[in-house]
Amino acid sequence: MAELYLVRHGQASFGAENYDELSSSGGTQSRWLGEYYAQSGVTFDRVVTGTMRRHAQTADALLSAMGGAPVEIVQDADLNEYDFRALFSALGESGLAPGLLAEGSMKHFYKGLKQVLQLWSEDKLPGRVPETWGQFQARVERARLAIQRSGGKRVLVVSSGGPISVFTQQVLEASSAAAIALNMQIRNSSVSQYVFNDSAMSLVTFNTLPHLEQAERRALVTYG
Repeated sequence: MAELYLVRHGQASFGAENYDELSSSGGTQSRWLGEYYAQSGVTFDRVVTGTMRRHAQTADALLSAMGGAPVEIVQDADLNEYDFRALFSALGESGLAPGLLAEGSMKHFYKGLKQVLQLWSEDKLPGRVPETWGQFQARVERARLAIQRSGGKRVLVVSSGGPISVFTQQVLEASSAAAIALNMQIRNSSVSQYVFNDSAMSLVTFNTLPHLEQAERRALVTYG
């Protein structure tokens, strides 16, 4: 069986004009993960990312810290995050408790996001959305099957919390509610590990941070 390391991007720039950019902490998280793999003797023969800037920045920092021979990076837009701002807009401010908006505090943002995702998964958002929950599920499945069928002995994939949660939901044959619960827990630069062949995939570990286990690094455990 081949190995898959599914990594969430490092911390993005929450609250900034351009969210799709690693913060300084996000760059450090990504670099430290690469250093951890280098020290552990882990190498990758395939690398796949979404097409978002934070995906590319995470992969670049991680692979640079690993050193070694360069690996071709393949991009797949099916691994991109859902448009959370569009989902909030489709609900409208009147559908949320005060403060639970896309541009609120991190704590309030995640409370609002959980509510919005639940309605999205039930096709109950009143406004127009760029993709339905079913379409989101379908594209994550396409990405997962493409990874399985393309082979490789040890594959690195960099994506976002939403696709990773649905990816895991599908592997576990779990519910949409489970995917939303997982989405709320996935940490920046975390690793979920799987084993797979062209017809099957199994989860080994979920949402781990081996590069941030030291006490002095725990301040860099983030969710945004």
